[in-house]
Amino acid sequence: MLAGCFSTNPKNSSGKNSFAPENGKAELPDYAYERPKVRDREELTVTFSGSNLELDFRKSYLASEAQFYTAVYEGLFSYHPYTMEPVLAVCDRWKLSEDKKEWTFTIRRNARYWNGDAVRANDFRAAWLSVIAPGKDSPYSSLFDIIEGAHDYRTGLLKDSEKVGIAAVDDSTLVVRLESPASFFPSMLCHHSFSPIHPSMLKIDDWSKTAPVGNGPFYILENNGAKKVLARNEAYWGAGDVELKKIIVKFTDDGNESAALWNSGEARWVSGEINIDALTDLSGIVVNPMFATHYYYIRSVHKPWDNPKIRRALALALPWDKIRDGYNMPAKTLIYPIQGYPKIEGLGDGNIEEAKKLLAEAGYSGGKGLPELILKLNPSMESARVGGLMSAAWMENLGVPVKIDVVPFAKYFDSLKSNDYDVASSTWIGDFADPYTFLQMWRRESNLNDARFDDENYEKLINRSMGEEGESRWKTLSEAEEILLNCGTVLPVSYSFAVNVIDTGEIDGWYSNVLDIHPFKYLSIKALKPLPGVVMLPR
Repeated sequence: MLAGCFSTNPKNSSGKNSFAPENGKAELPDYAYERPKVRDREELTVTFSGSNLELDFRKSYLASEAQFYTAVYEGLFSYHPYTMEPVLAVCDRWKLSEDKKEWTFTIRRNARYWNGDAVRANDFRAAWLSVIAPGKDSPYSSLFDIIEGAHDYRTGLLKDSEKVGIAAVDDSTLVVRLESPASFFPSMLCHHSFSPIHPSMLKIDDWSKTAPVGNGPFYILENNGAKKVLARNEAYWGAGDVELKKIIVKFTDDGNESAALWNSGEARWVSGEINIDALTDLSGIVVNPMFATHYYYIRSVHKPWDNPKIRRALALALPWDKIRDGYNMPAKTLIYPIQGYPKIEGLGDGNIEEAKKLLAEAGYSGGKGLPELILKLNPSMESARVGGLMSAAWMENLGVPVKIDVVPFAKYFDSLKSNDYDVASSTWIGDFADPYTFLQMWRRESNLNDARFDDENYEKLINRSMGEEGESRWKTLSEAEEILLNCGTVLPVSYSFAVNVIDTGEIDGWYSNVLDIHPFKYLSIKALKPLPGVVMLPR
């Protein structure tokens, strides 16, 4: 999922980290004072970045929306709040066939939407088929290619949806047939795109003008633009374990407003854009590494940038030490180093002479005959800094004419779907804790493949990995990643931090984790304990 328009690695104008606590908790300076404590234990106010929240999870790919969806939707599995491993949710048990391709899920008999209707197996089937419906181009539809017939159905090669490997045997039994074994399938099913949809919502195209009938632990009580009020879903199968009765979610891209909400004690959790310098109490700053990477990419749409030699030349001509300067976790690879995943060389130091040689081999010695390369940037100071280094290096070292196109934050990510640029940047957060979440987006027919990368060897490696497990699978995936890096498609800059402002001494059930997803159903307000010798009277 996209992190949003703002960097998850906060920087000041110098390009250096304005804070980087080693223990993940910021120290409270002498001049700061504690903000007021709010004692309501059944209500929580949170602040997220963004203002145009997409309520239809089939159309979404932003991190702030994924967090919101943990309240109002739920799939067969959900994320463990700390490990991010899959835990049973709407599904209460499952079994796997001997060939490891057929998964049979049993729906909880007490699974309910907020209006009291039962969640049925066919609600999953209908929802999933709507995601992969031909012509819909849902952002995550290519995730479903793991299911038998799903790829052919969404691309129009298969007309009959009955031949897609999703079957509702009865109201409580969902059978899913995969193209090949995939031990990580339950982890994938935690993602919001695999949620069920109430039958009444399937024919509604615009969910912004209604209150979606969801099956999550909360439902939308008030939908007032940038403010959403959620109430506990008393019909939710696990309602007895959900302590919060009300959640107020405020969306803003104004860092000063977020800081003011925190300072006043109104917001107890702030995620996204916030002016750190405006905080009167810094004790709530929590910073932790994420399974996320900030990178630039070179598109293969326009000639001659579709030539891997030219893309490789562009990558080698860059001053990587300067580009990555100031980042606490500079990245040479796309995938954040995780235990057990093979270490690869990645994209390290540049080599101008090699870059010039590759350009000449491609028929553009000294840059003669090359068309203008369009570099798309967002308006941030850091984007301007890195974009300036890139354009200067390409023009001075290779003779590549560069045009910079700056797009406002509100329109930036939508503009990446257009065909009017050659290079842009993004920050991708893994949707589940597996390298495949990064690599599937570069497949030739993935809806997330904004680079329009297309490589036969890459496809073969990804396909081969689907039938493997353990170390051999990860080795194959690492070979696929090397193709992305060696052909100059992905230009990694840094691994990203998750930055949240929250009082974990007051909020229970919130844990730092690699995906920065914190399911709302686990959150609660801790009871305030009086100081020694002090008696707390009832309100």
